[in-house]
Amino acid sequence: MAHKILVIDDSRVIRRMVRDMLPKGNFEVLEAKDGEEGLNFIRQEHPNLIMLDFLLPKISGYEVFQHIQNSEDLQKIPLVVMSGRAEEVSEKITEPFEYFEFIKKPFEQKELIDAIKSAMKKATKPRPQMASAAPSTTAAAAAAAPAEAASAAGGASAAEIQALNEKIAKMQAEIDGLKKQLTQIVTFIKQKIK
Repeated sequence: MAHKILVIDDSRVIRRMVRDMLPKGNFEVLEAKDGEEGLNFIRQEHPNLIMLDFLLPKISGYEVFQHIQNSEDLQKIPLVVMSGRAEEVSEKITEPFEYFEFIKKPFEQKELIDAIKSAMKKATKPRPQMASAAPSTTAAAAAAAPAEAASAAGGASAAEIQALNEKIAKMQAEIDGLKKQLTQIVTFIKQKIK
């Protein structure tokens, strides 16, 4: 059975280069020219490895990355993120990259093979469970902090404290809304994978 390698890059040259650099053998290389096509391939083909360009049309590489990281099933697929602009990747994803590998374009064959090997090891690392109570706890602590800080600083007006508490309540509502959206996205992805 051939191992499926999905290369998601808007450059045909990069897709062909990756194909040519892979060792000859039992590989089926799938190519996607944008993030939308890449996500469809991931759902339909269940690749054994994903090579993902960070800057893509339609759906960005970062959004594809988030879909992969937010799905327990997809997290297990070794992932190599590619970009000519390392700083753009590290701005959105903090280093060190624990669960995937990064390779800077342009790259040589040895760098590609080493990145793939590293990605395969990183994909097997156990991941921490997502704590659903964390945002609420954080918001509660943040709500208490302004009042404590105000009394320590010699007292702020009741109106300032009230305004801060309203902002915190609004932020908590936004956090709750984002958690709901994330749950819907994960549910949608799981349904599409089945």
